[in-house]
Amino acid sequence: MAATDTTDERIDAQEPLEGPVEERAIPLELFFDLVFVFAFTQVTGLMSANPTWEGLGQGMLVLAAVWWAWGAYSWLTNEIDSDEDDARLALFAAMGSMLIAALAVPGAFEDDGVLFGVAYFLVRALHIVVFAYASPDVSVTLAVRRLARTAIPAPALLILAGALDGTAQAVLWCVALAIDYSGPYLFGVAGYQVSPGHFAERYGLIVIIALGESIVAIGIGAAGIPLDAGVVAAALAGIVIAAALWWAYFDVVAPVAERKLREARGDARARLARDSYSYLHLPMIAGIVLFALGVKKTIGDVDEPLKTVPAIALCGGVALYLLAQIAFRLRNVGSLNRPRLVAAAACLALIPVAVEVEALAAAAAIAAICTLLVTYEAIRYREARARVRNARA
Repeated sequence: MAATDTTDERIDAQEPLEGPVEERAIPLELFFDLVFVFAFTQVTGLMSANPTWEGLGQGMLVLAAVWWAWGAYSWLTNEIDSDEDDARLALFAAMGSMLIAALAVPGAFEDDGVLFGVAYFLVRALHIVVFAYASPDVSVTLAVRRLARTAIPAPALLILAGALDGTAQAVLWCVALAIDYSGPYLFGVAGYQVSPGHFAERYGLIVIIALGESIVAIGIGAAGIPLDAGVVAAALAGIVIAAALWWAYFDVVAPVAERKLREARGDARARLARDSYSYLHLPMIAGIVLFALGVKKTIGDVDEPLKTVPAIALCGGVALYLLAQIAFRLRNVGSLNRPRLVAAAACLALIPVAVEVEALAAAAAIAAICTLLVTYEAIRYREARARVRNARA
């Protein structure tokens, strides 16, 4: 049976491990991430243009593909020297292909399906080629070649999916993603070398990028409409929620997870990186993107109840983010966070309310839940949080 949050003080009181100075994210990696900022925005736009169950499903499928591509390159840049000229050129080529894929996102299930598939395939193929031949470690090269058994065929199926439509297209997308995501479990991650500080920093940055996209969604939702008191209040509620989501990740969760990654060794570290970051960060990012959709729709019509899908996006997105963090913590330290579980349940309980009351009221209620959560944790775990901050200093 998993421990509860009473173990926080014991976990956070651990002293940081001594070790060599690690590499940190470099400007090229941050520049590379910009195309994924655009891709996240396009996913939100795809769902916003079709706020139905179909549009929601399509958006989540595209997001899963985009996330897996970004995650692949986070492993790549963690291993190779990205400042080498060959590596730079390869990353620029991947950026170009990813930009085309992002441009095709709104039509990925329509006329631009094949274009998306081809561009996405090139992004993934470049990753495998560069990883296999640029890594100086033979064990890493062998691991990448094993992974290629799923990382090449799966994206190729998306090209075929682009030529289809309807149910057949959706099923082929699901099959392709299932094959792709199964690779690291089917063939393992033995042989990969993970630099904990750099790896954790990259994933922290992508969380910030996703939160930034939610702020952009607030601006897009307010574009072209009068900035009356309701719109201003909804925008403020949106930024309060975004700030609380940032707090929930970076205050304690991120540094403790980095510490656990640092403590692990060899293949155990690679498995922890795979589970905690490659897999469990996806529902966090999905939750933020769904929240962005919900807040965008809220600002667009603050005086009317949200439709079913936007209500699920607003309330369920925040709940999904919190539930993913609970699973993240469970994988890292083996304990549950009951306050976040209660907050997630409260957000889910608000979905039927959000379709009946004004959108502004629903957003304000979610903002209140998030504020109460971070306030409670800040007070309840004051000493533990201080130890975490001191360890980082």
